[in-house]
Amino acid sequence: MLAGIRIALVFLLVAAASVHAEISITSARVWPADDYTRVTLESASPVKYQFLAVKNPDRLVIDLEGVDVNSALEGLAAKVAANDPYIKLVRVARNKPGVVRVVLDLKGEVKPQIFTLLPYGDYGHRLVLDIYPLQPADPLMALLEKKEVTVPGGAKEQVEKSPELTIATASESPSSEKSADMAKLAEKPGRTEMRAWKPEVSRLITIAIDAGHGGEDPGALGRNGSREKDVTLAIARRLKAQVDAEPNMRGVLIRDGDFFIPLHGRVVKARNVRADLFVSIHADAFVKPDARGSSVFALSERGATSAAARWLAKKENDADLIGGVNIDVKDVYLKQTLLDLSQTATINDSLKLGKAVLGELGGINLLHKSSVEQASFAVLKSPDIPSILVETAFISNPEEERRLSDDAYQDKMAAAMLSGIKSYFAKNPPLARSKMASAK
Repeated sequence: MLAGIRIALVFLLVAAASVHAEISITSARVWPADDYTRVTLESASPVKYQFLAVKNPDRLVIDLEGVDVNSALEGLAAKVAANDPYIKLVRVARNKPGVVRVVLDLKGEVKPQIFTLLPYGDYGHRLVLDIYPLQPADPLMALLEKKEVTVPGGAKEQVEKSPELTIATASESPSSEKSADMAKLAEKPGRTEMRAWKPEVSRLITIAIDAGHGGEDPGALGRNGSREKDVTLAIARRLKAQVDAEPNMRGVLIRDGDFFIPLHGRVVKARNVRADLFVSIHADAFVKPDARGSSVFALSERGATSAAARWLAKKENDADLIGGVNIDVKDVYLKQTLLDLSQTATINDSLKLGKAVLGELGGINLLHKSSVEQASFAVLKSPDIPSILVETAFISNPEEERRLSDDAYQDKMAAAMLSGIKSYFAKNPPLARSKMASAK
């Protein structure tokens, strides 16, 4: 009898302890960017919270229920950089029994979003706070800068506060003279002689350069510690620099830092800057370390061209689950953007672009596939921008991982992509803006 009472007391004590057991924050991360700053709190169990935005002064308050104050949570303040666009500082303290309060002092008024993510991959439960500006920056403003360019005839001119400049389009006038020029250009792919035409439509070509993954989503991991998100950003920056050095082109980085952008957000950002092309840069991975080579992919409306392409598309499309997307936000513009996916003409142009880029990549690396493959990649679903996804090499291959981390090789990779882009435009000049607008 006495033994039974003791056992019952032990069970009651264990039950009481479990009721009052506090949840530990296993990791606290901050991802600052001009677009938005993300704060992530990760834990093994879901966290109940209360959220409040306060004015005068502007600050955000998160009350975490049943959470203990540990080193991970206390270390959050040190992870806020002085140049963070939105957060001034962070304070963490126990507000009342069973509640820890996290206060984010802000540099101004913001538009916050807070949501939770279920465990996925290596991540546990995540509480995510995204801090956006009240008025998102106009993506075209960064492009409205002076740019010295070479115009037909060898002269130079300064363009100020205008994104339009010096590229002729063959679609404007089907003259025999222009047809002869086009035939000459077709014989010399990879060169920028297209600026030798007599221009009828003058503007800069805009290349949207998308560094895959970022922030919460590291992408594939190399055996020696390389992260896909770092490699892709490094190559993207080099490609932008080379594109900007061309007299009639400009590059726009979709992701210009270590932060996450949802796949649909990358599409929308490219359309907002009125991009002529979209190039998404990645570094492949496979379970076997001997897989190697470069590949180029375009969108497919009818399914993947191979099982490997289907598998890769699913893996890349899972980026939103890893990086973390607030599914409660309904993007009306996105629905309009992706409403019409019967985009045969755009896909055909994407295949031409992909073939040109793949041919140039074959000059610096083994090709994993000798032709452009297709699958349903979410990031390629712009209905009016030719779009390709470039798997530069296998980061899971130790030799290719080493090359991908080499500055000189990254330059070669960027130069090969640019050469392919120029070869594509030599045969497929961009449409006039007015025609693009009327086609939408």
